[in-house]
Amino acid sequence: MDEKISIRLIDREHSRDIRLPNEPFALFGRMIPSYIDEKWEYRIERFAEVSEMCFPDEGYDYDKMQENSLFVGAYCGETCIGLAILQQAFFRYMYLYDLKVKGDYRKQGVARALIERAKAAAKEYGYRGIYTQGQDNNLGACLFYLKTGFVIGGLDTKVYEGTPQEGKKDIYFYLDF
Repeated sequence: MDEKISIRLIDREHSRDIRLPNEPFALFGRMIPSYIDEKWEYRIERFAEVSEMCFPDEGYDYDKMQENSLFVGAYCGETCIGLAILQQAFFRYMYLYDLKVKGDYRKQGVARALIERAKAAAKEYGYRGIYTQGQDNNLGACLFYLKTGFVIGGLDTKVYEGTPQEGKKDIYFYLDF
């Protein structure tokens, strides 16, 4: 990182920063998990052609979400360049609801730093870990979670049935502290 990046919780004064726009990311393969003998494994299927995808912007509302959410921002100066949103959950893992980094700042350790601050925040709230999910065809995200210490903990094969995303699956990732 050439410029100094800081990671901090987003307060009401900076609440506009939770509306960080989504940017495209590459779709270059699929993670195919399997659960055999009480153990998760996976294989990777590379796509013949790389494409791009961009999630629609969420329009997050700080006031509506603040009661059960924590917002972690990555800043270059006073400009928000990354966001992690954590939500309280009914069990011992806090939910990583969103994680995104502006394209120009990717592959510079920003997402990893957001995860580290998210871990600290979840610990402060008494959680034993964090969980999240990634679409199986977002191989970059899935591999990032594994590289950051998450493990596969589940697979949802039904979630996208009857939607424009039909055929995709969600892989659940867990990070214990």
